Amino acid sequence: MTAPPGMIDSFGRRITYVRMSVTDRCDLRCRYCMAERMLFLPKKEILSLEEIIALSDTFIARGVNRIRLTGGEPLVRRGIMELVRGLGERVGHGLDELTLTTNGTQLEKMGAGLFAAGVRRVNISLDSRDPERFGYITRRGDLGQVLRGIAAVRDAGLKVKINMVALARLNADEIEGMLLWCEREGHDLTLIETMPLGEVEEDRTDHYLPLDAVKRELERRYRFKPSFRRTGGPARYFEIEGMRVRLGLITPLTGTFCAGCNRIRVAATGTVYGCLGHDQKVELRDLLRTGGVGAVNDALDELLAGKPKGHDFQIAAAAPAVQRHMSVTGG
Repeated sequence: MTAPPGMIDSFGRRITYVRMSVTDRCDLRCRYCMAERMLFLPKKEILSLEEIIALSDTFIARGVNRIRLTGGEPLVRRGIMELVRGLGERVGHGLDELTLTTNGTQLEKMGAGLFAAGVRRVNISLDSRDPERFGYITRRGDLGQVLRGIAAVRDAGLKVKINMVALARLNADEIEGMLLWCEREGHDLTLIETMPLGEVEEDRTDHYLPLDAVKRELERRYRFKPSFRRTGGPARYFEIEGMRVRLGLITPLTGTFCAGCNRIRVAATGTVYGCLGHDQKVELRDLLRTGGVGAVNDALDELLAGKPKGHDFQIAAAAPAVQRHMSVTGG
């Protein structure tokens, strides 16, 4: 039987990385990401755990070697550890790495289980180390709970990368402190520009902070050099002289990374998007349920043929680039 072809789009970019959302639900309501009152999808519209594994096997057969589980908040999905263990069995058998992005609220009780299942790295969203400010940004978060979770996964042996969305007039004055804290704790840090996705009841331009300006300010006190480190994602990494911490920058607005895009995103419904900033998509859930792997591969070929060259993010635009929230597509 002939193996299915690899996934290469019309611009010659090879897709080796899938960000797989397992739920649109989240136990926080971060102001830059979600509306305060969200309507979540009914269970029947969400892929089952078995369907997520079946789709993952299809991707792996076509050359995908990294899968990142996302949400919403992936660790609030019922049965999530069963899914992680199932996908963890693919590591070393077509899959090079299984990782996840989380807000950290569930990690205190799950860290050891993630390591046992084969996860070796986690990205944890942490936009402030001030309890009151953290509660404001997340609308309901408990900083202590998240910090305990971060410590738990580190102690379990996982490598931690902190993701911090840089927000003018909200946490800009904490960026250097977060860098120094990550150095002390042994974590890497990635700063992220806010992205215009979905209506969030606030004006994103009020809090937009270009990371080229942040980097210039930090370079007044620290010496940076480009790092050769790659994790499969869009971040550009820098080493800092005299420090262990690596600093990553994700700059969808001030420095696009689309030319080297190697990923697609699967929503919890089985909708697959070729680009975070466009609505170009194919629907795989019903194809998987009624047409099997052949129908799924045909749809993936259609997606790759139309995958956009790049996004069109503009922070000053009157409306967001797309109406869906980040939690729908996977953070």
